[in-house]
Amino acid sequence: MSLLQLFDRSTHYTVKQLIVLLILLSVHSLQIVSASELVTRAMPSELLGRDFVFSVYLPDAYQQDTARFPVVYLLHGNRGTENSWFRGADLQAKLDTMIAEGKLAPILVVTPADPRYWWADGHEEAVLTSFVSELVPYIDENYRTLGTRAGRAIGGYSAGGFGTVNIVMQHPELFAAAAPLSPAVYSPVPPADSSATSQDTFLDNGQFSAELWERHNWVSFIESYKSSGIIVPFYINTGDHDRFDIAYHAAVFYQALREHQPEFTELRIFDGDHDFDAWGGSIGEALIYMSQFMDGPQ
Repeated sequence: MSLLQLFDRSTHYTVKQLIVLLILLSVHSLQIVSASELVTRAMPSELLGRDFVFSVYLPDAYQQDTARFPVVYLLHGNRGTENSWFRGADLQAKLDTMIAEGKLAPILVVTPADPRYWWADGHEEAVLTSFVSELVPYIDENYRTLGTRAGRAIGGYSAGGFGTVNIVMQHPELFAAAAPLSPAVYSPVPPADSSATSQDTFLDNGQFSAELWERHNWVSFIESYKSSGIIVPFYINTGDHDRFDIAYHAAVFYQALREHQPEFTELRIFDGDHDFDAWGGSIGEALIYMSQFMDGPQ
């Protein structure tokens, strides 16, 4: 017997019982409506000589409609995987709820995996170039995306925030908005306890190289970004107790970008550390910010 049938057959409920039944009916309805799908796939990459693994969130509307949808790419941090966002931030449930409540239009979310973790062309693997020239076109060809700049955004946490910034600085023509969360955009160099100091992409003869770090960091790309004539709105955030002192470094990047595009650069400093309490707690606001610059399903 369904909850609705049970409700219809009784005429002796107290007010308290009616409220409980209405709550149960609401939860039951949400469970029926929410039918998103999360799948993991692999794209053969010629540039990397291996598969580029990714997960993709497909909203309920994707199954029910023939429309094309905007897509958001979310990058993981150091030692993350294609599932880090969904496990650490309970992202599928968050997306389902935001879409059901009308806070967010139905979107696809792609979370690729970088075994080198730092989303840069280094250590004989052109991960950044593969992401831009192979993975993004692959997603557009194999899923019903809008396939346009206005239908595409990118974000990431920690090393994924580093990747987000540097990908957009070099390829602003691809993305309508960006959201680096607790971004590891250290300038001039990372702190000694950052994983970047032992990451092979930034090592020279086994030692951390400030020159290699700068070569892959935003300071090397921001002038060409400015001269591109393309404005990508940025939502930047970080916890005020971030153990890697990212609040300071995020503010340095924010100031450099704000001087160029004051109306399209946001910085949020909140009570938090460098963890999924911070990233999972703020991803909703980041998605809402980016969505205002993106086209909806068509």
